[in-house]
Amino acid sequence: MKIGILFGGQSREREVSFAGGRTIYDNLDKNIFEPVPIFVDSLGNFILLNWEFIYKGTIRDFYPPIMPTEENPFQIYIESLQKFQENTQEIISKVGKQIFPHQFPQLFDFAFLTLHGAFGEDGNIQGLLEWYNIPYSGSGILPSAIGIDKIVQSEILRNAGFKRPKQKTILRKDWLTMRKNILLKKNIFAYIKDQIGFPIVVKSPKQGSSIGVSIIKKDTENPENMFLQWEKAVNKNFFMQNIDVNAFKNLSETEKRQFLTQFTDIREGLGFPVFLENETDKKSDETEKLQETPEKRVFYHPTELQFFLQETSLKNAFLCATNTEEMVLFEEFIAGKEFSCIVIQDETGNPVALPPTEIRKYNDVFDYRSKYLPGTSRKITPIEVADNTIKKIRNACVELYKALFANVYARIDGFITEKNEIFLNDPNTTSGMLPSSFFFHQSAEIGLDSKDFITYIIRTSLSERQKIGKNAFFITQQLENLDKKIQSLHTEKTKKISVAVIMGGYSSERHISMESGRNVYEKLASSTKYAPFPVFLTGNSEGFEMYEIPINYMLKDNADDIREKISQKTSLEPTNEKAEILDIIKAEFVNITNLYAQNRLDFPQKLTFEELKNKTSLAFIALHGRPGEDGALQQELQKWQIAYNGSGVKSSQITINKYQTNEILAKNNILVAKHTLVYEHDWLNKKTGILNNIAQDFTFPLIAKPADDGCSSAVKKLKNVEQFCAFAEMMFRKQEEFLENEAQILQLTPKEEFPQKNYFLVEELITKGDKAIHFLEITGGMLTKFEENTGEKTISYEIFPPSETLSTGDVLSLEEKFLAGEGQNITPARYFPQNPETNAQIEQEVKNVLERTAKILNVEGYCRIDAFVRVFAEGKPEVIIIEVNSLPGMTPATCIFHQASLHDYKPYQFIDKILDFGDKRNYKL
Repeated sequence: MKIGILFGGQSREREVSFAGGRTIYDNLDKNIFEPVPIFVDSLGNFILLNWEFIYKGTIRDFYPPIMPTEENPFQIYIESLQKFQENTQEIISKVGKQIFPHQFPQLFDFAFLTLHGAFGEDGNIQGLLEWYNIPYSGSGILPSAIGIDKIVQSEILRNAGFKRPKQKTILRKDWLTMRKNILLKKNIFAYIKDQIGFPIVVKSPKQGSSIGVSIIKKDTENPENMFLQWEKAVNKNFFMQNIDVNAFKNLSETEKRQFLTQFTDIREGLGFPVFLENETDKKSDETEKLQETPEKRVFYHPTELQFFLQETSLKNAFLCATNTEEMVLFEEFIAGKEFSCIVIQDETGNPVALPPTEIRKYNDVFDYRSKYLPGTSRKITPIEVADNTIKKIRNACVELYKALFANVYARIDGFITEKNEIFLNDPNTTSGMLPSSFFFHQSAEIGLDSKDFITYIIRTSLSERQKIGKNAFFITQQLENLDKKIQSLHTEKTKKISVAVIMGGYSSERHISMESGRNVYEKLASSTKYAPFPVFLTGNSEGFEMYEIPINYMLKDNADDIREKISQKTSLEPTNEKAEILDIIKAEFVNITNLYAQNRLDFPQKLTFEELKNKTSLAFIALHGRPGEDGALQQELQKWQIAYNGSGVKSSQITINKYQTNEILAKNNILVAKHTLVYEHDWLNKKTGILNNIAQDFTFPLIAKPADDGCSSAVKKLKNVEQFCAFAEMMFRKQEEFLENEAQILQLTPKEEFPQKNYFLVEELITKGDKAIHFLEITGGMLTKFEENTGEKTISYEIFPPSETLSTGDVLSLEEKFLAGEGQNITPARYFPQNPETNAQIEQEVKNVLERTAKILNVEGYCRIDAFVRVFAEGKPEVIIIEVNSLPGMTPATCIFHQASLHDYKPYQFIDKILDFGDKRNYKL
């Protein structure tokens, strides 16, 4: 059955939609379905996308297919080319093939919708698909139209008897009218705070993913600042921004680029196009000229806006996005536990709520970062309240589902107050579908992994579409065929290869390890070859423990939640006490689970290596840093003849240590940064001597980082002695909590990973230098394989085209590396963009250095090598190695998948090659 996955779209949530589409593409059960990727661009064009682009980190990485340059360093969306480029056909042809709705029936049998916001979640695409007789996932036209509008929802909820927070609204046209009238604005603010009280929640009625949401707290000591925050929040939700032109002109070129990069971001910034609202400064001739012009001045591209801001005589530029809201909503803040609950239809068509999840935020707002980056918030399922209260929440969510006439599934958010009052808000007819989203997180609690839940949603959606009577005969046939295929999965004796996917750990990289492990597990689980099972590794530096874990454990939000859950319940038998609420909920879905889930595990089982050997002879290590990349786990697996991915013991022991790696490479004439180690004992006893040595051997700014951690944990650009001392004190602190003064000096965020170590690495800051004409940071992946037809164990290296990584700050952040929609990765890297032949020559020389590096360190299986490249006028590159990752991140958006795609490996095929090498190596050993 061909499943057309519609993703991308025209809303500000398009990056979440893009990442969700990739999840569905990967996790569709390949025994039943064939995925067909249909990318919807931000102009509304439908594109049958070439598969390799699905694995880009962001839409802007590939579409429009225009490489940023030093003169024009911005990644843009297609609408920025509207003014300059009319031939969208040519642009589309570089990433796929433009298709039209009348062609849908020839391309796919069913549409799985991961579109969010306008045009995707509001009934538009649903109506279009019904017109062309294409069944689709999720709710129909009416509930979708209701679900998009928070104000309409609020009226329906209020009329249906649901508790509602106090609300007020302001219209865009009224806000623009009073834009210069500060007194009137203050009167409006006073009225709203009197009517609603503090804190005030400010939000856009038709945006999702927490875009624009702000909370204004009471500040009696500084009421003016409170008003300014409110004014800024209203502008943010109307997607307006007042730019101080003189302040912009005084920024450095780097700061201007950073400002415009953030401005281009459609989630936090205005995005493009934007138009200029006329100013009232009569002293400016330019302003008077603008006021005489009936049409507003529109900027499509960041370079166009940059030129205007640098040249204009205006004091302020008030800019408005064309993609905006007509109303802003003010709501009373509800104090209590925040939750989210997925409601689905059971096999008889009745709505049933999955176990609600409590959201514990580290900030006031459950923002984009908190929603989609593992470890930045906590999702506790079920919510920690009395069983009767959970029942009350579930019943309320089901009643709201009915009131909205929802179909198939919906995600309903809300709060439970200390008085046990339930406030429901923001029902979503299309939930986010990233691997760790509520959609999969809660379905795992009833025993369905991602592929099984997707199959159930498709089957239930077909049943719902059948009920409306459009094309019912053909949908009935589809249902019958699908049911036969699902049943056959239980009866067919297909022999799959068992694989233990080992994830978690106890290092600062444990949360990213879970994301990597989940991704590898899901890609293997949806294949026709492998039968993976998740293994969680925990413990400490004295020793580690392993547990085979149920699917719902694996889908917990982060490694700490899993470890806590295991410590609470490791028994193989349920207790004799009254049934837990989760057991009660599971019983409601037992028919679904029995049909769709196979070989389900209900409780974590502790594993010895002997027991692991009895279950499998193949393991995929998804751990990062220590333990995992240090050879300790490899040594144990090797002892029990369990094949594994990645490098062997000795190579892993070297590459985990950045200092030792640098030393070996330098001795073999590979360029590395000048480096030294700072030890805790020396710092405590010889602080002055260390500072003198640093001053003698290095110049500020310099780089300091842990010598055996990755994922950008505690990698800092230190600009002076004060920051260096703060870094050392933080690294050598005795307690887990941050040192307040030092954390402030280093500008650490509350939940930032900053491990405790007894030594750290200091490196010179690598810069462009005086002679280079181009300078870039790259990361290059590779595969190894055994040469065929040779009697010896001969390994060859397949080096992928490296990616260029663009950082918005001093160093590449965790978000830029792993959060979907963040970061700018250009694959392949741009070395000499104006000359393709020279570019290809430089790329080959860079790949040669990466290969030499891997061979010197005896890397096997696969790896990722980070480096800086200086390019000189004659086209000669100079490569400076930063670090070698023997078990690189395997999260859905990581750029090693982008690189592998250029060698025609889909992520599953890449993982399959990695496992195949490990298996063959084990055999040869």
